[in-house]
Amino acid sequence: MYGFDYVRPANLSEAARLLSANGAARPIAGGQTLIPTLKQRLAQPAMLVDLGGIAELKGIRKDGSALVIGAMVTHAEVAGSAEVRGAIPALARLAEGIGDPQVRHVGTIGGSVANNDPAADYPAAVLGLGATIVTNKRQIEADKYFTGMFLTALEPGEIITAIRFPIPEKAGYAKFEQRASRYCLVSVFVSKSKGGMFSSGEVRVAVSGAGQRGVFRVAAAEQALKANFSPEAVSSLKVAKDGLISDLHGSAEYRAALIPVMAERAVAAALA
Repeated sequence: MYGFDYVRPANLSEAARLLSANGAARPIAGGQTLIPTLKQRLAQPAMLVDLGGIAELKGIRKDGSALVIGAMVTHAEVAGSAEVRGAIPALARLAEGIGDPQVRHVGTIGGSVANNDPAADYPAAVLGLGATIVTNKRQIEADKYFTGMFLTALEPGEIITAIRFPIPEKAGYAKFEQRASRYCLVSVFVSKSKGGMFSSGEVRVAVSGAGQRGVFRVAAAEQALKANFSPEAVSSLKVAKDGLISDLHGSAEYRAALIPVMAERAVAAALA
């Protein structure tokens, strides 16, 4: 570690002011990624702005046809929330499979989405549900938010305040994890939105853990499920290895083969 200033603002406006006034400052939420990078000196901010004391960034509530989760809500709180389990059960199941109990009780949904680790769980849910990232400055659609591995549309000093998840008709999540870390080797989040009188609803399929540029949608799977929302519709899906990660945990070919398997399981979970 090394020397840096540490501040714990009491409200969002104070946190935004501190981050805007100091270009070398970094916000810290649960710290599950930032603290290890500080220890390894991969990041060396001059100031840490702790968001943990800001009440505006907490809470889970339904708002019409959306579920709104504050950025500082922990994974354990998402997993145990009756509101989440009632509105989007797949999101609660996703949260209860993140890391271990220690990580789940400290790590936050906002921190995970802001970090955009290619092997994290939440990005698949955000993209797979077509969520909206709410910040202290604006609202960003999921399709425009994730811009690359560890990259997002967030501007310097911009703070995620909440995430708005449209409540789907059906949703499911399946994850093939790395045993040691419980990060995604390949995970798939599938959702089907509630249709109207003349519409059957939108289908979205998002994959995490496999893409070189992070989370991504699979158009072929969405089209197949739009016609027939069943596991069989994606069981024979062919995914190209181009653009997929190849590392010591699995080759690009292996990940390509896993995607339809996880998609099939996610759809089965959505229908269960």
